[in-house]
Amino acid sequence: MTSNKDDLVLNGIHNPNISHVLHPLTIRHLAREWLKEDTPNFDYGGFVVGEKEETAVLLMKSAGVLAGRPFFDAIFKELDCTVMWENVLEGSFNEPIKTVATVSGKVRQILLGERVALNIITRASGIASAAHRLRKMVQKLGWTGQVAGTRKTTPGFRLVEKYALLVGGVSTHRYDLSSMIMLKDNHIWTAGSITQAVKDAHVVGGFSTKIEVECRSIEDAEEAASAGCDVIMLDNFSPEAIPKAAAMLKEKFPKLIVEVSGGITEDNIAQYCDKNVDIISLSRLTQGYDTLDFSLKVRKEGIDPRNLPVKL
Repeated sequence: MTSNKDDLVLNGIHNPNISHVLHPLTIRHLAREWLKEDTPNFDYGGFVVGEKEETAVLLMKSAGVLAGRPFFDAIFKELDCTVMWENVLEGSFNEPIKTVATVSGKVRQILLGERVALNIITRASGIASAAHRLRKMVQKLGWTGQVAGTRKTTPGFRLVEKYALLVGGVSTHRYDLSSMIMLKDNHIWTAGSITQAVKDAHVVGGFSTKIEVECRSIEDAEEAASAGCDVIMLDNFSPEAIPKAAAMLKEKFPKLIVEVSGGITEDNIAQYCDKNVDIISLSRLTQGYDTLDFSLKVRKEGIDPRNLPVKL
């Protein structure tokens, strides 16, 4: 059972193909590196099974949002295997114990890609599912701002994690240090003041790069906005302090983007959904998420792979 249309809406677009943001050469490079890392020399298990043609079934064992298909496909394409997806879309919500794809090819090749592909899709789907839950939660509250991830990602795995956020329907925030200028406490202390830090950032950022300043007090926020930054992050403000601070900033600087961050979780995010807050960012989406359970089982006549125990 897949979700209804509303579960596949991103920025007003129904059933968007989010994978079009991914560069095919980048995906290919990552797939090759992941496969080389997992089998750096001899394929001992491959010797045992040989190159008989087989088909394996990909089972989604947990309820949640499917994410990571482009990476899954790329891994098996490198191994000359064919992936056929069932009637499931990237970003769709699925019930557990569901066959979502089959992988066909030489059994040695299927097993070379099995764990690598599962590692990707379990994590990507876990992030997308968490993002999906948060998006639905704030929408039910009538809040119209954006939930965002942070740059607290896994080294070497950032592309998958940021992509999974998009699939789940939330913002990626900045992708890396080159995406936006964010001035944090260490930048400000080193530069001497918020005003000086923003002034220096304008020199290199020009007109095309937004400047965000992390602020610990309303006085810091006023100084940053007066200095000409585009985004204010109210960092570690209490939920009780947010409405007053955000309202004051919006009244004084109507075009200012107000973000809140720090200590926000799925349990307390509702307390930060103020009408004057534009962005709520949290690291839990890429640091504390639960993975979804998938398994890949070689199909055998007379055996239903859904009844087999899962060995992860």
